[in-house]
This record gives sequence, structure tokens and C-alpha cells, in this order.
Amino acid sequence: MDIAFLLDKYFKGTNNVSIDVFDAQTLNAVYRNVVSAMTSHFEIEVSVLQALSYCLYEMMDNVHIHSGKPLGTAITYFDKSSKILRILIADDGMGIQASLAENKKYSDITEAEALRLCLQDSITDGRGMGFGLYTTAKLIEKIGKMFILHSGSHKLMMKDGETTCVENGFWQGTLIYMEIGTAKEIDPNQVVDHRVDAAEEYNEAFVETEELESLW
Repeated sequence: MDIAFLLDKYFKGTNNVSIDVFDAQTLNAVYRNVVSAMTSHFEIEVSVLQALSYCLYEMMDNVHIHSGKPLGTAITYFDKSSKILRILIADDGMGIQASLAENKKYSDITEAEALRLCLQDSITDGRGMGFGLYTTAKLIEKIGKMFILHSGSHKLMMKDGETTCVENGFWQGTLIYMEIGTAKEIDPNQVVDHRVDAAEEYNEAFVETEELESLW
């Protein structure tokens, strides 16, 4: 994977960018390290971290479940001045259209249709619940500044309340890039449709007991 290209395209002009490569064995450890690093930024609203931590794991796990390749890359950067968090998750696997086509229901859809469909609830190739990208899209609707989903020769972008999907370069596999505002308090369990307790899961995993007591 061309990390230099990703840095130049999505993180140009930034310093101290965090880059992590993960596989099925290291996914949990890398995920915890990434979220812990975010947690160290006290400027980020706790409710944002509670929702984001759920979405982030789902995006990283999608690499392991759907890409057909062993490795994924996570790149993160927090801009303290603007209070915007940039996150990129990428793999060089089969891509979204080919993955969804393994489900007979979606065997004839176009690449552009695949990118739009995968953001909806319960759209899956049969090896997952089809919930991860759906919850990520809901998070973007609440506090997102920009969201890009690039797979194959199509790029879907959500920005300023509009969604577009166009032919734009080529990415072998799936690339997710997002910029989210971190200063606004949100309901994390609303992001996940109250199907899980995202707030409690984050608190139990990443907040020390003394800090947890101070939240209430």
C-alpha cells in the first residue's frame, strides 16, 4: 500500500500523524492504541469518542472480514486548533462491489450502487451484519465535516449535507476517510440505533474507574 500517497492526498501539511498497520491478530491491540491516543486529547468530547470507538472498530474489522487481504492501515490525526479529527482506514483487497457480489442479492449491482448501498442498514455480503458503515454514516450526519468512501474507480463523498458518487481515480480495495468535529456533545447510542450500549462499552474499555465516577 502506498502510504506516501495517502499522506500526501489526505494529510498534506500535517505533523505527528499516527500510522498503524494491522492484521487479524493485531487488530484489537491496534484498535485499543488508536482509541487510547484519541482519549488522551481532552479537547475531544467523551460522547464523540463513545460513538466513534464503536464505528472505528467496525471499520477496522471490515478489513479482516471482507477485504480478502490480511493487512489494513489506519491513519489518524487530531487538529487541536480546529478540533477536527481525521481518520483513514484502507486496504488493498477485493473492494466493495466484489465483496457485496458474493451475496446473490447484489451480484448485478454497479460499483457506484455498491458504494451507496453499503452505507444502508443490514447490507452485507453474508459475512457480517451490515451495520458498521451504516453507523459510521449516521455519525457523519451528526458531526461529520467530510466523508469519503473510495473503492475501485468510484468515490462517494458526503459533505455539506450532500452525497455524490463519481468516477475518480482508482483505489484497489476500500478506502474510508473522514473528518469529524469533536466539540459537539452527541448521543452515542442514537448513532448505533440503541442496538448496543456504545457509551457503556467505551467507558468500560477506556475510562479509568476514578474518571468514570466523575462523568456522572
